[in-house]
Amino acid sequence: MARSTQNKVPKTSTRLGVSTQLSGKLRFKDSLRVSGSFEGEIDSEGFLYVDAGAVVKADIRARSVVLGGTVRGNVHASERLELLPSARMYGNVRAARVRIGEGVVFEGQCEMIRNASTVDVFAVPANQLRKSVQDIYESEL
Repeated sequence: MARSTQNKVPKTSTRLGVSTQLSGKLRFKDSLRVSGSFEGEIDSEGFLYVDAGAVVKADIRARSVVLGGTVRGNVHASERLELLPSARMYGNVRAARVRIGEGVVFEGQCEMIRNASTVDVFAVPANQLRKSVQDIYESEL
C-alpha cells in the first residue's frame, strides 16, 4: 500500500488550522502549514505547505512550496515547488525545480529559474555584479 502524501511532508513549526481564516501580509523564516484559508501576501525564507482543502488567495514568495490545496496568485519558489494531485493552482509560477502530480489543475505560466541570485540583479552584492559586468566587457575585447 502506498504511503499517504502527508507522511512525505516535512514537519512544520507553525500551523494555521482548518477553521482559521486570516488575511494580511504573512512573513515567517522557518516553516508554515496552512490548513484553513489565507488572503493577502506570503513572504518567507522557509518552507510553505498548503494542505489539501486549504484556500490561499495570495502571491507567495518562499524557498520551497508544496501545494495540496487551492492557490489563487503567483508563486515564486527559489528552490522548489511541488503540486500534489489534489492541488489547484491559478497563477504564474517561477521556480528552480517544479514537480506536478497527476490530476493537478494548473492555469498559468511556468518559468524555470537557474539561480535566484542571477535573476534579480538587486539580490547580488554590488562587487559581484561589477565583476560579472567587467568579465563580460573584457571577454568582448
